[in-house]
Amino acid sequence: MTAPLISLRNVGKSFKDGKVRALENISFDIRPGEFVSLVGPSGCGKTTLLRLINGLIEADEGEVSVLGRAPQPGPDLAMVFQSARLLPWLSIADNVGFALGLRGVPRAERPQRAVALLGAMGLRDFADAFPHELSGGMQQRVGLARALAVEPKVLLMDEPFAALDAMTREVLRGELLRMWARRRMAIVFVTHDIDEAVLLSQRIVLLRPRPGRIDEIMDVTLPEPRWEHDPRPLPAFVEMRRHLWDRIHNMAGDGAALEELAAAFADIDPAQPQSP
Repeated sequence: MTAPLISLRNVGKSFKDGKVRALENISFDIRPGEFVSLVGPSGCGKTTLLRLINGLIEADEGEVSVLGRAPQPGPDLAMVFQSARLLPWLSIADNVGFALGLRGVPRAERPQRAVALLGAMGLRDFADAFPHELSGGMQQRVGLARALAVEPKVLLMDEPFAALDAMTREVLRGELLRMWARRRMAIVFVTHDIDEAVLLSQRIVLLRPRPGRIDEIMDVTLPEPRWEHDPRPLPAFVEMRRHLWDRIHNMAGDGAALEELAAAFADIDPAQPQSP
C-alpha cells in the first residue's frame, strides 16, 4: 500500500493562550495524487488544518507529517487562497515568473515557461497585462498558474472559488479537475459548498465545530472524468449531498438550537404585526 504523503495523528491546536480550542484529536492520511476536501460549518478549523499542513503554524499536540518530515513552507507545497494575492506591480507573466524563480528556474527560461503555464489556463494573450486589468476569475487562473509553476507535490486551496460568480466558478472547477488529472499532485481543498466538495473530491473529511474534530470521512466513488460526465444528476451524488447537508445541519447545537428557534416561531402568524 502506498505510504501517505500527508499524515496527521491526534493533532490538537489552541489559540489565545489555550482559551480557544480550534482542533482536537484530528487523525487522517492523504495519499499521493489524492483530491481531499475539508468541509464543515464555520469554526470547525478547516483553514487551521491547511496552515498546519503548510507549516505556517505548529500543532500543540500530536504529529503532522508532510513528505515524511515536519511540515515547512517550500516548493513542494503551494497554496491558493480565496483571492489570488498577485503582486500588483508585476505583469501576469512576471507574477508567474516570480514563482519560477523561487523554484530555481534560470531567469532566461522564465518568460517562456510562464507564458506556457498561462496558456494552459487560457491566458496566453494576457501575459503582459497587470492584475487590476483582469476579472476576478482570470486572477484566480493566474493564481493557479503561479501555484503550478513550482511543480508542487501538494496543492492547498482555501475556498479558491468562493468569491466568484456561479458561471466562473463552474468553469474553474472544470479547469482544476483537468489540471489535477494531468499532474496528479495531492490537493487539499477547503470549501463551504457541499456540491463543490462532492463534485471535485475523491474523499471528503467532514469536521464538527468548537473544537474542530472529525465527524466522518467519506469516499466519493463517482465516475470520472467529471468535467466530461457531470455526476450531479446521479442518485449517488444526490444521496451524498443530502447526507452531508443533514450532518452539517444537525451540527447547529446538535439540532437543539434549531428546534428551539422553530418552537419560538411556531405560533406566530406572519400576516399579523408583532409587538416589539
